[in-house]
Amino acid sequence: MTIRETPPFRADHVGSLLRPAGLLEARERRATGEIDADELRATEDAAIRDVVHMQRDVGLRSATDGEFRRTSWHMDFIYRLGGVHPTDEKIQVHFRNAEGQLDFESAALAIDAPIRLTETVFGDDFTFLQSVVDPAVTAKLTIPSPSMVHYRGGRAAIDPAVYPDEEQFWADLSAAYAEQVRRVADLGCRYLQLDDTSLAYLNDPAQRRLLTDRGDDAEHQHLRYIRQINAAIADRPAGLAVTTHMCRGNFRSSWTAEGGYDFVAEALFSELAVDGFFLEYDDDRSGDFAPLRFVPPGKTVVLGLVTTKRGELESKDALKRRIDEAARYVPLEQLCLSPQCGFSSTVEGNTLTYDEEVAKLALIVETAEEVWG
Repeated sequence: MTIRETPPFRADHVGSLLRPAGLLEARERRATGEIDADELRATEDAAIRDVVHMQRDVGLRSATDGEFRRTSWHMDFIYRLGGVHPTDEKIQVHFRNAEGQLDFESAALAIDAPIRLTETVFGDDFTFLQSVVDPAVTAKLTIPSPSMVHYRGGRAAIDPAVYPDEEQFWADLSAAYAEQVRRVADLGCRYLQLDDTSLAYLNDPAQRRLLTDRGDDAEHQHLRYIRQINAAIADRPAGLAVTTHMCRGNFRSSWTAEGGYDFVAEALFSELAVDGFFLEYDDDRSGDFAPLRFVPPGKTVVLGLVTTKRGELESKDALKRRIDEAARYVPLEQLCLSPQCGFSSTVEGNTLTYDEEVAKLALIVETAEEVWG
């Protein structure tokens, strides 16, 4: 079995990592005006250096900044696109966990001007990350996929005076993303991940009903999203690997959606022009591996078998058995291993400790080495 020299790697991770206490305290002090933006950024810089070294020390071949400068995995990016703004209206997302229900409230968004890229979003953040990774480690940038700009509010969030024809909205959105991809590649990015909960959510009949009720075409929405992602990455340079990550919600160890990948699988795996798929597979909510039969040669599947939602460490033997199960549907050579999601998709983080996070990442590296060499 060959060692992968290009992303995604045999042992990889999704992106977000638990924020250290000192960083959380600095964010609070910045919010109250006790420190200025430069002081906060210096604290972020120090925390990112430490977490980059941690990723190297456990044996990972890629490193992110843990998304330490963000409040959430997606909205920090989306609100920096020209034409997108938060509104006074609040939306509630209902999350669930083993203990019951947990509600998350945030501002709704409005598309009230033409979508455009007014800056290289996270450009400075990536440049700093690139400067602190070791030469043998690949700096990885994570951003929300174009789908997430639409999924949050659907057609109702788009001002009809700005976009009387929704096709122009989609064209502008993909063009903005294509420009973002070009710019980060120019900065030296060789590993870009498009995080996309929508393509996993759409497997859940309850989520499709919500979209239908608000006037969207839930039965075909995934096809539109696939086309727009493809348009966004069509002109990426040959040296830039692009992956996507899909999960069913990740907020304080809770989730939103359930269901296997069956509804989207055939179109997703055969048509989405990414290099690899990070797939949540840590429990029964994600279904079985049968949908992987649609994965074509040349595509990589990163099995998210290690949960980030609790600290209990998985059995290495159990992980190997599950990898063997997946290999019944897609060749072992096309498989890799990762956690099922980030450890801290929002600033609050999941309910596990830093040491437990490190142990899970180390387990992934050790298991991958034993499976693939």
